[in-house]
Amino acid sequence: MRSLNQFLKLQRFLVSLKRFFYVRFWGMDIHPTVVFSLSAKFDKTYPKGIHINEYTYVAFDVAILAHDMTRALKCDTVIGRNCFIGARSIILPGVKIGDGCVIGAGSVVTKDVPPHTAVAGNPARILRQNISVGQFGKFHAT
Repeated sequence: MRSLNQFLKLQRFLVSLKRFFYVRFWGMDIHPTVVFSLSAKFDKTYPKGIHINEYTYVAFDVAILAHDMTRALKCDTVIGRNCFIGARSIILPGVKIGDGCVIGAGSVVTKDVPPHTAVAGNPARILRQNISVGQFGKFHAT
């Protein structure tokens, strides 16, 4: 158990270091309370277009894009407060995800997601609206 706790401390340190580089050197707008996996990928072609707000959780292997080379497009991709982005999801350029949203694992988000909505699929479709979530997109007991 002790070695596992040491690993978790190392992981938190590495995530903090990665966030520091993303914010300082790449110019991304990632709030200090955002939690993301070390394997999450943020667009470095147009890094200033990445905006992630408070208490959002980005799971492993998520890709958040802010550019599209085929259309020579560079635009802002915004993720709101208290969101959960499931594993291996892809957020395409120019998408705005509202506050309190849950994105299912493996989803490809091609268009804006209204606040307090759960989406999943390829392309992502609305599963449920007016959901109630807390920090990091955790569902409230009903």
